[in-house]
Amino acid sequence: MADGAGEESNKLLTTAGAGDGGGGGEGKGSQKMASPPVEPAGHEGFVQPSSYLRRPRGQSRAMPPPPPKLEAAVDRDQRRGLQSIRAFLKVRTSYDVLPLSFRLIVFDTSLLVKKSLAILNQNGIVSAPLWDSKTSTFAGLLTTSDYINVIQYYCLHPEEMSRIDQFRLNSLRAIEKDINVTPIETVSIHPLRPLYEACRRMLESRARRIPLVDIDDETRRAMVVSVVTQYRILKFVAVNVVETQLLRKPLRHLNLGTYKSLETAKMETPVLEVIQQLVHQNISSVPILNSDGVVVNVFEAVDVIALIKGSVYEELNLSVGEALQKRSDDFPGIYTCSIDDRLDTIFDTIRKSRVHRFVVIDEGNRLVGMLTLSDILEYVLLEGEGDDHKQA
Repeated sequence: MADGAGEESNKLLTTAGAGDGGGGGEGKGSQKMASPPVEPAGHEGFVQPSSYLRRPRGQSRAMPPPPPKLEAAVDRDQRRGLQSIRAFLKVRTSYDVLPLSFRLIVFDTSLLVKKSLAILNQNGIVSAPLWDSKTSTFAGLLTTSDYINVIQYYCLHPEEMSRIDQFRLNSLRAIEKDINVTPIETVSIHPLRPLYEACRRMLESRARRIPLVDIDDETRRAMVVSVVTQYRILKFVAVNVVETQLLRKPLRHLNLGTYKSLETAKMETPVLEVIQQLVHQNISSVPILNSDGVVVNVFEAVDVIALIKGSVYEELNLSVGEALQKRSDDFPGIYTCSIDDRLDTIFDTIRKSRVHRFVVIDEGNRLVGMLTLSDILEYVLLEGEGDDHKQA
């Protein structure tokens, strides 16, 4: 009996699973289940192709994510090169940039302006830290901008010419107020702070050099150690960071340099007119072109020092061509590049030569743009900086 009952039960289950409950009393009271479609003979286990096209009800169609954009090899190398330079600047101090042996000339603020000019010319330098002996404190940095301010004062007050020789360095701030010039922010940094920090301070203040100021262990007063320039920093990078060779993108593909609204002059242009261009545009040089637009020279702000040495301000009435003849014999020359030159070759030139700017020219030596060390330093520090944090 037990075997018979089990056999009958199996029949019922099989019948219900097959969906064949047509009229049989055995199917009453049981839950009716949906019957799957009967597959044709010889196709058992196959799925109909149309089932791949159907999606379950209530499920929205999701668009597949776009494939990630592949980074070109030249872009990847450029990014790696910039990251390596920044990492180097963050582990090196400002003190590391200084040569083993160097001299430092510091001017007391009570020194006559004309004597400071003579000292700069004698020593072949264009700037010097200032020291206030009355308060024993660092008082800023004397640069060519200060002498240009004196020239502007002379132009506005020609009747004061006899008094200019009596101006002292501590009167330069008063001259700035008189000619309504915004004073250059005085920034400094401790020599053991990271070099990266010094570079950022230079960019923020638009300064081309920054004094290193320490604290004397005995007197606990400020002490000027040296002055670091953009050129010295970039040369330090070019000599010590081999990854500068990865910067193989040409200038035309970089947001680097100035190529619009360029200030220019001719050899016949009066020097005073060029000085006004330097002041109004807050630039350090003006390309000199001939009638065909070909670059023949560059007038730099430092050329002003050679003109007014000995307080001979009448030299300012000369033309640019006459003024450039008064340059010293050790003038490093004018450096040019093309829009297709790469940044690695620019760094190689900085490593080998004393260069402060590049004149960008075409095949016919016509002016295309200007590339300064400030431009290069800003690019090295800021280009893609946000990407560095994302990948850190």
